[in-house]
Amino acid sequence: MKELIKSVEEWSKDKGLDQSNSFTQYAKVGEEVGEVASALCKKDKDALKDGIGDVVVTLIILAQQNGMTLEECLNTAYDEIKGRKGEMSEDGSFIKEKDLKV
Repeated sequence: MKELIKSVEEWSKDKGLDQSNSFTQYAKVGEEVGEVASALCKKDKDALKDGIGDVVVTLIILAQQNGMTLEECLNTAYDEIKGRKGEMSEDGSFIKEKDLKV
């Protein structure tokens, strides 16, 4: 995985994306997330796989533009959730304990 991330970062540098506007890159992330939603609605696994990959690529570049790595971002997020308690809702989403109505 690390080698693949490095390849994406190098590709980004070659294209000048590593120095481009982060807000534009954020919009690209949103566009790719929309493609994931479309693939889910169509139950198209090939398009879903491509869409998830595209989201990861756009996030790698967004992190790179801001002096971060995907691994750093993922570690930060995991550190935040690893001890989290909560409940699964009827629709299958996880609700944090602090957000549950008592």
